[in-house]
Amino acid sequence: MIPQRTGFTRVVYAAKYSWQGFRAAFKTEAAFRQELFFAVILIPAAFWVGNNAVEVSLLIASVLLLLIVELINTAIEAVVDRFGEEWHELSGVAKDVGSAAVMLAIILIFTVWGLIAWENYF
Repeated sequence: MIPQRTGFTRVVYAAKYSWQGFRAAFKTEAAFRQELFFAVILIPAAFWVGNNAVEVSLLIASVLLLLIVELINTAIEAVVDRFGEEWHELSGVAKDVGSAAVMLAIILIFTVWGLIAWENYF
């Protein structure tokens, strides 16, 4: 049996594995790189668009949620591809549902940013 890491050591290893996942997504997924590019622009812009801490938090959270959903979608695609390149209906469903989740996260960004910008500037 493999001894389980505990305490601070577990946190360090968890951070290491998380960073590896982040790097893998950046390296292999063009969509993640594009979304990260927009996040680098939108997160600082949130401090300009939002008028208070709640608005800024909602603006930033919507962008981070897209990145989270994209990472989960990437994980789903990797697992599906791991089990074979042949087409299977359930594999297609899994990939399509992951893609739909990304689309909803993008719609959320447009909704949150649009509503807050409309309220503050129009």
